[in-house]
Amino acid sequence: MQFVDTHAHLYMNHFNDDREEMVKNAIQNNVSKIILPNIDSSTIRAMNQLCENFASNIFPLIGLHPTSVKETYEDELAIISGELNSKHYIGIGESGIDLYWERSFLEEQKKAFAYQIELSIEYQIPIIIHVREAFTEIFEILDNYKNESINGIFHAFAGTLDQAKKVINEFGFFLGIGGIVTFKNSGLDKTIDKISPDYIVLETDSPFLAPVPHRGKRNESSYIIYIAEKIAQIKNLPVTKVAEITTRNAIQLFGLSRVNPAVQG
Repeated sequence: MQFVDTHAHLYMNHFNDDREEMVKNAIQNNVSKIILPNIDSSTIRAMNQLCENFASNIFPLIGLHPTSVKETYEDELAIISGELNSKHYIGIGESGIDLYWERSFLEEQKKAFAYQIELSIEYQIPIIIHVREAFTEIFEILDNYKNESINGIFHAFAGTLDQAKKVINEFGFFLGIGGIVTFKNSGLDKTIDKISPDYIVLETDSPFLAPVPHRGKRNESSYIIYIAEKIAQIKNLPVTKVAEITTRNAIQLFGLSRVNPAVQG
């Protein structure tokens, strides 16, 4: 039984005291591959260093997080474009729109998101979408690219069943399901009950959104088992089947069966 954690920020300061031990523990607990989305230019170096240290298990994405979209966002996007020209990244992310933390840069967030969609199309790699209180805005932008070859993940999905169906049926994206599904009053379990695991990938979003029984504490990739067990319970499936399907989905999406594991500089 093997898992892919499709979304973890293991390069962040939360892991400075035990990062190598934490990664090795995840690998020993069947999390064989971990995907690291970028935040902004300040995190690229640490992210790539971690991928180099665990080149067979950890893989980088490159992108600009919507909460990092400020006055200098065009400079940040130029850095991302330069990174794509010089190194191997298996996806764009994380990108998207966040109107929970920041509304004053909405227009800039929209432009940054559209630009990163176009990068994913140009390089033919998936895009990881962060959406918080912004499904309407995200869907409106994605509508402009329906005739393009584009795929990816709606990260930390916590939307409605109708929104889930739109993500899957209209845009062909996967739902990234993490610790939220284990939260008692999230309601996400009722949505997942109606969604085939063929459209789901697992993620932790470490160090954030730790699943029950670790809710409120630092999250880490080894905790993906709790997410898988919850989905198995909801779908009345063996956890081994959830692992099999979601791992297959992630490997196919990111091309991990053919990717050169080394970060190429």
